[in-house]
Amino acid sequence: MSTVVELLRRRGETQPADRAFLFLDDTGGPGTSISYSELDLAAQRVATALVERGASGRSVLLLYPPGLDYIIGFLGCLYAAAIAVPAYPPDPGRWSRTLPRLRALAADCGASVALSASTLVDFAPGLAGEAPELAALDWVATDALPRDADTICPVSDDSPALLQYTSGSTGAPRGVLLSHANLLHNAELVRTGFGTSPDSIGVSWLPPYHDMGLIGGILQPLYGGFPIALMSPLTFLQRPLAWLETIARLGATVSGGPNFAFDLCVRKTTPQQRAAL
Repeated sequence: MSTVVELLRRRGETQPADRAFLFLDDTGGPGTSISYSELDLAAQRVATALVERGASGRSVLLLYPPGLDYIIGFLGCLYAAAIAVPAYPPDPGRWSRTLPRLRALAADCGASVALSASTLVDFAPGLAGEAPELAALDWVATDALPRDADTICPVSDDSPALLQYTSGSTGAPRGVLLSHANLLHNAELVRTGFGTSPDSIGVSWLPPYHDMGLIGGILQPLYGGFPIALMSPLTFLQRPLAWLETIARLGATVSGGPNFAFDLCVRKTTPQQRAAL
């Protein structure tokens, strides 16, 4: 396999009914899942919409809340030979805080199309006053696309796949362009280092907009062919025990996070709760 597209196609053909991703609800309980074959077809639908808009070879913003739609949108970009640009979606209740970074990122990558979910696309016209250039983007609600699709564009190992921006904590966000080969090489190194296999089970609450969440929580399970349960970062922050309970309930073998996550689990759980895991 030389591209992420080939990887998902193979999973869809050899493990069609196997669950690829499970996204838990806001309480950490069972939510919605998607199989490899369903993911393959959904990515093709997104690719069709992107090709129709002339987005192949161009940057495409991913502006989703955490969930399966984000994964579908990301893979749809790769199927369309477009360059996925993950970003935090704008918050209608906090324009002044969330828009500056997004405006800078959108201007830098030159995107003309933004993929999102219907709930956020409905807010796009409201951006006209604060950020007219964002309102002028071609917003596509990928959860409302026609179900017929068969678009997979030719891509090679050196085709650009992802434009990952730095956090911008010490200056303006800077984009790092990664190819399919970069992503797969990194995935193999992680697989070797963590010792994952198709028998592994993952759990992650990490934001998919950052490399740890995207690489560890989405690309790594896809590469290793093992299922993973995902939850919103807000679910974890509001109730860290949900993360630990999910690991225990599923018998997960792969999970992790930054140091603060483990500190939070210690502060916000009781000895009795931990003993019950």
